[in-house]
Amino acid sequence: MELTLEALHEEIAACRICRDAPLNPAKPLLHEPRPVVILSRTARVLIAGQAPGLRVHESGIPFNDASGDRLRDWLQVDRETFYDASRLAIAPMGFCFPGYDDKGSDLPPRRECAPIWRDRAMAVMPQIELILTVGQYAQSWHMGAAAKGNMTDTVKAWRETLFANRSPAVLPLPHPSWRNSGWLKRNPWFEEELLPVLRSRIKLLIN
Repeated sequence: MELTLEALHEEIAACRICRDAPLNPAKPLLHEPRPVVILSRTARVLIAGQAPGLRVHESGIPFNDASGDRLRDWLQVDRETFYDASRLAIAPMGFCFPGYDDKGSDLPPRRECAPIWRDRAMAVMPQIELILTVGQYAQSWHMGAAAKGNMTDTVKAWRETLFANRSPAVLPLPHPSWRNSGWLKRNPWFEEELLPVLRSRIKLLIN
């Protein structure tokens, strides 16, 4: 029987693999998992991020933090539109907050998550026309060989993937973390060239 979007969402919500059956038994997720994802049968835009941070883990609302504020500014959408599942789907590479490293930075998305859930999530959303790949992990998964050696080069080549003859189209973005403010200052082309195209495409696809 074909898996429905609702059934898949329930399976994801109940997932505890990274805690109970981690790929590395010595490094299970040390807190209770709380998968955060918004699947949609009508949205034509998918935001493919990295993994939830602590604030998102606590609220259960994706991009419910300063990074989300910046991302919404990039897209020029308000919170109501951003969280309207009929307009935008949100599926990070890792559905749960992965914890912190020894330096207090967020760990990468858990390696258990994407191989189990990614293709299934995409299969229940065949209407997606544009994937916004936010950060290197999403870019590597969704862009494959089109992703360059580093995030900067990948985003610089955004025209290659956005206008390539592929469906869905892919537009790579840096992570909207405020830690990337220096990157934005060093790369003014992002706001001058990429953002106007992004905003135009978003306006077209969510209205």
